[in-house]
Amino acid sequence: MNPLLKLVLSGLLLGPAHAVPVTLSPTPQARAQEPRTALVPTPRRATFPAGTLPLTGLGVRVVGTAPELGWAVRDLKAEWLARLGTALGDAAATGPAITVGTMADAGLAARAKAAGLDTTVAEGYALWVDQGGAWIVGADPKGAYAGAQTLRQLLTPDGLRYAQVSDSPALNDRIAMIYLDQYSAQVNDRLIPLLAQLKYNGVLIMSNYVQWDTSKAGGYAHPGGATKAEARRVAELARSYGLEPIPLIETLSHAGWMFYGGKNQDLRQDVESQNPWAYDTLNPATYDRVVLPILKEAVEVFRPARLHIGHDELRSRDRFPARDNGKAVGLETLVTDDILKLYGALKAQNVATMLWHDTAFADSVIGTLPARLPKDIQVAYWNYTAGTSVGMLGRIKGLGFPVLGASWQDPGNPEGMAKASVAAGARGMIQTRWSGYFGNPSIWDGQADQGVPFVRAGSAYWNPDGPVVTDAVARFRDLYAPTAYRAVPGATVNLSPVVTRSLADPDNKGWIFKGPDIDLSALKTGVTRVGAYTFDVQGAVMLRGSRPAAKELPERATVDVNRRADAVAFLHTTGWPGALAREAIGRYEVAYADGTTLAVPLEYGRNIRAWTDTVPSSMIQAPGFSGQTRDGLAVNVPVLEWANPKPDTVIRSVTLVSDGKNANPTLIGLTLIGDRP
Repeated sequence: MNPLLKLVLSGLLLGPAHAVPVTLSPTPQARAQEPRTALVPTPRRATFPAGTLPLTGLGVRVVGTAPELGWAVRDLKAEWLARLGTALGDAAATGPAITVGTMADAGLAARAKAAGLDTTVAEGYALWVDQGGAWIVGADPKGAYAGAQTLRQLLTPDGLRYAQVSDSPALNDRIAMIYLDQYSAQVNDRLIPLLAQLKYNGVLIMSNYVQWDTSKAGGYAHPGGATKAEARRVAELARSYGLEPIPLIETLSHAGWMFYGGKNQDLRQDVESQNPWAYDTLNPATYDRVVLPILKEAVEVFRPARLHIGHDELRSRDRFPARDNGKAVGLETLVTDDILKLYGALKAQNVATMLWHDTAFADSVIGTLPARLPKDIQVAYWNYTAGTSVGMLGRIKGLGFPVLGASWQDPGNPEGMAKASVAAGARGMIQTRWSGYFGNPSIWDGQADQGVPFVRAGSAYWNPDGPVVTDAVARFRDLYAPTAYRAVPGATVNLSPVVTRSLADPDNKGWIFKGPDIDLSALKTGVTRVGAYTFDVQGAVMLRGSRPAAKELPERATVDVNRRADAVAFLHTTGWPGALAREAIGRYEVAYADGTTLAVPLEYGRNIRAWTDTVPSSMIQAPGFSGQTRDGLAVNVPVLEWANPKPDTVIRSVTLVSDGKNANPTLIGLTLIGDRP
């Protein structure tokens, strides 16, 4: 080992009592969230002349009385407040203004036509910003609301960017899937406005475990289910953001909700099943006691135009049919009769039926079963692979049914399915989310990788020919929890005295000892902007881990900072992945001048992850560096911003501690946020 490096490492092992002095340099942009220039979804036609409409004295004016126009103004005012910290008022009698209206107004229609931007397509809009003001003119009120979501993205601290946009959606139905559970309000109150910004116009609401009166009376209401009042509130909230609420109550299959607590065991299709999956369609009590009363309650609560009855993966767990009487009737008739019974009950309440494709349109029955079904049943064809060769969409449509595509999370899947749906003449698309029941908060922390595709899918559903969104992680995080457009000063910390590894590895003695083809040399050193943050990158403070290449490293590293801060930003990663999600791998110890110390736990996947682990399971980490190794491996280094609970007390030192596991904490940048010397 290099003698000088050995001396430094031995000093680090002595612990926080022997903290190493470091150099702090003031920066005006310790954190600086800036507006993004690319619009999502990408408009069908748009140009951006040079120039900006000043914000001083700018207000908003509404022409028309449709509710959507009021929603547009509400959202614009929310954007001003969140991004600039200022109120957007009403327009003055004279001078530039933001005007929101529709083609129904002759004056606005004439202006749009003169600008060459008019559109008559449903949900389409014309938008332009110049020195005279900003105009949003919808082909209809929904179009005006969509246009407002575009104008929000033109906002900068200096004004509204000049633009000329004529836009409309490629697909009529653009639906995203959300859940109802005990955490519904804290999640859906953020998710619903986010989906509206991405120009979705419907939400498929997973509602199996709502605490229906029927389920409570039967003793199978799950305590983690949302109340009926919450279900009703979410439906109305969705409507106020231009999203049609479509309840999903899984029937025939995925019916574990009706057997919760060991109830309704007599209604199992497979009497040997320990975790019932499908119900007995030949027992009248299935419908009279459970299914039809709950569907009736759902219609009363949601007031939907359509209701999704599930019907997917029928044979994935239980035998079906399993009972002798069911075997005698046969699968095709059992499935058909169930669909017809539910369809009839919903039709009697003026509600359309939607279902997944894979049971009623399976290869084994598609030649006969669909012919027995009413042709106004909407069929959602799910396919979760990338690519556009999806002939089943066209086949279902050819059988006479309205068809929608459904996508999930893999790269290329929403984008490919959107193109396939347009080519097949499908009604629209559904972006699914399978994060599990009672896991709503995971959309932010735990399974955030299922939230990020909402961004990509929203863009693809509106304009399948537009570019793929490349910054979907950052956009999802910023839409869910908007950050103000302002620079916050602070100080970068030069970690050179405690660096234990270089980012480059030209001789198999740096980074993780894998050589120049697999190192982090793509992350440039020096004072540099990483995501929304500024860091002084000098190398890596890599600590001990269980891998041979990390066993000789120190267990801790301490630096003196002697400065107050509102927050601390850590540009950090691990040399190797963790074995378990949320596995504790180390911590930061923040020591204050008053003698107290606070610990910041490091949980793998939650607030730190390996440089080669690019799946954003948690939004607690902010996007930082992303790039590739020389051999093409995708790599990243996120940022953890820790809000300091004691901003008025001087931070004496910051210590990074490793638990010595496979995932070894590695600090690359440290920045103190806030003008608090």
